[in-house]
Amino acid sequence: MTDQIKDQTLFVRNAVLADVKQIVALSKKVYGTHAFRSKMITSQITTFPEGQFVAEYKNKIVGHAATMILAESLALAPHTWKEITGHGYATRHNPAGNILYGMEVVVDPTMRGLRIGQRLYNLRKKLCKDRGLKGIVFGGRIPNFSKHASKGMSAEDYVQRVKEKKLRDPVLGFQIRNGFEPIGILHDYLAIDQASCGKAVHMVWWNALGKDTESNRRIREGGTVRLACVQFMVRKVKNFDEFIQQVEYFVDIASDYRSDFVVLPELYTLALLSAENKRHTPEEAIRDITAYTDRYVQAMTKMAMSHNINIIGGSHPTMEDDKLLNISYVFLRGGEVYRQPKIHPTPNERYWWNMQGGDHLNVIQTDCGPIGVLICYDSEFPELARHLADQGALILFVPFCTDERQGYLRVKYCSQARAVENQVYVATAGVVGNIPDVENMDIHYASSNILTPCDFPFARDGIAASAPANTETIIFADLNLNTLLQARHSGAVQNFKDRRFDLYEVNWLKD
Repeated sequence: MTDQIKDQTLFVRNAVLADVKQIVALSKKVYGTHAFRSKMITSQITTFPEGQFVAEYKNKIVGHAATMILAESLALAPHTWKEITGHGYATRHNPAGNILYGMEVVVDPTMRGLRIGQRLYNLRKKLCKDRGLKGIVFGGRIPNFSKHASKGMSAEDYVQRVKEKKLRDPVLGFQIRNGFEPIGILHDYLAIDQASCGKAVHMVWWNALGKDTESNRRIREGGTVRLACVQFMVRKVKNFDEFIQQVEYFVDIASDYRSDFVVLPELYTLALLSAENKRHTPEEAIRDITAYTDRYVQAMTKMAMSHNINIIGGSHPTMEDDKLLNISYVFLRGGEVYRQPKIHPTPNERYWWNMQGGDHLNVIQTDCGPIGVLICYDSEFPELARHLADQGALILFVPFCTDERQGYLRVKYCSQARAVENQVYVATAGVVGNIPDVENMDIHYASSNILTPCDFPFARDGIAASAPANTETIIFADLNLNTLLQARHSGAVQNFKDRRFDLYEVNWLKD
C-alpha cells in the first residue's frame, strides 16, 4: 500500500451541473455585477462539458475556466466578448471548429498563492492537444492599463512595454509567460472592465502539432516532462525560516523554468542544526533534527502547491514508532504528501545514529506518470530499482549525500546501471558544502546527474544533464516518456522486456 500521509487538498477537474451554484457565487465574488448567471453556466456545461473546468480546494470551488470551440476565421477576427460568447451562453460553440476559445477564467482572490490560474491554463492546453485543435484564443484583461491610459498611453504601447518588461501587468505578464502571444487589441471588448478601459489583448497560443512557428518550436513535445535537480550547499542558518527561504529559492527557479519535478539531496535538512549554535554529537544531531519534521512537512507541502511543482524533498530523519528512519518526503503539487523510507542504512548511519531501514518500496502516481525514490545507498541494490520498475515506475529519483569521490562514484555508476537495465530515467541530486559544528556533515562530494538509457533516442553518453562537481547549482532536462516506452519494445536492446522470467524474478516478501 502506498504510504500517503496527506489527502489531496487541491485538484482540477471538469465542471458538472452540480457545481453551478458555487461557480456563480465565485463569479459574483470576483466580478460583482458581471457575474455569470446560473443559466449561462448551465448552458456552457450542457453545450461543451469537456471544455469547462473547476479547481476545488477542501470541497470548495476556488477557480473556474470556461471554453468553447470556434472556427479560426471567427476567433481571429475583431470581436467583443458578448458577440463571441453569445452573451456567455456559448451558443457559438462549433464542434467542427479548430480553435479553443477561452470565455473566462475566474480565481478566488484569497487563493491566488496556489497558482490555480496556471493549473486551469494547463488544462486548456491539454484539451487543445487532445482534440487536435490548432490553438487557443481569448481576449486577455490588462488591469493596470487604466492608470497609464489616463496619461495618454495607447493600449498598443502599453502591451509593447509589458512585453519588453518595462511595465508590469499581472494578467498579461502571466499569459505571456505561459506562451500566449498578443496579436492585437480588441476594442470595446467588455465595457464593464473599467480597469482595462473596456479593452482586451487578443491572445493566441498555437498547438505545436497544428502550426509550425518559431514560438511553437519552443513548446515541449507531448509526453515530455521537465526535471530539475538541485545540488544544494549546506551552510549555517539562523533559524528554520532562513533554511526554508534557501530551499524555496531553488524551487522557485525550477518553477519559473516550468519544471514538473524538482529533486533535493539526501539529509540536506541537517543544515537546520546549525541554527542551534552548538556542536552536536551524533546522538544529539539526530534527536534534534527529528523535532523539525512537522514544520518541514507543512512548509514543503505549501511550497509545492504554491509553486505548482512536484518536489522530491531529499530526505529527512524521522522518528516512527520508536524507530529512526531516513525518509524522503514527496510533495505533489496537488497537495498530496508521500513518504519513502531508505531501505538500506549505510554502516555509518547504523553505527552513529542507530538508523533503521524501512520495509516498503512503492511507486508514487503523479500527474506526470509513475515515479519511485531510492535514497542514496538504495541505488546500489539492483533489486530495488527492478521492484519499482515492475510496478510501472518510469522515473527514479536518487537523493544522495556522499562525503568523498569514491562514495559519489558508487551512486553515479549504480544509478546509470539502473537506468540501462530497467530502461528508466534516473535523476540524482547531491549535497555540497560543509557544516563544521554538525557531526557527519563535515565534507561532501557531489555532481548531480539526469541519466537516460543508452540507446539511439537518448543522450549520446546516457547523461541528459550533469552538474559541475562541488558547486551549488541546478540542472534541467526534458525527458520524453513515450520515447522510453518505445525503446522498451523496439530499442536496439530491450533489457526490461527480455528478462528470463523462467529463470529469475524479484519478489517483495513484505507487504
